[in-house]
Amino acid sequence: MNAPDLGDLYQEVILDHNRQPRNFGTLPGANRVAEGFNPLCGDRVTVELRMEDGILKDVRFQGSGCAISKASASMMTESMKGRTRAEAEALFQQFHRLLTGEPAAPDEAALGKLVVFSGVKEFPVRVKCATLAWHTLRSALENGRGIATTE
Repeated sequence: MNAPDLGDLYQEVILDHNRQPRNFGTLPGANRVAEGFNPLCGDRVTVELRMEDGILKDVRFQGSGCAISKASASMMTESMKGRTRAEAEALFQQFHRLLTGEPAAPDEAALGKLVVFSGVKEFPVRVKCATLAWHTLRSALENGRGIATTE
């Protein structure tokens, strides 16, 4: 078995979203919020969103973490706007399958550019970094209280 290639993990898209995260900061008019924490590495994220008429109209995040964590949060916010809660949950499930290598293969067409995270599954510790914002979004969609964790 070959060692995982770091190039698979830190693809240029991931590095770009880490350097210039999209939808970073607070969201005026947010009607749902949740906090996330990865106790393994200390990454923290707050996800704020605005749901209107069952549609995720806007989503933003803030916090601190590694390049994978920040890039994943950035790309998640871009992918979620305009989706219903059910669509957001379906994308969460597809993304989770991509990262965990679950037997049911992910629908790469549904994931779009999120497939750049496929190399993360070779680094199990980083899977939690990549999914932190997603778990936090899920908590916010459920009108979460408390702190979402990757544990």
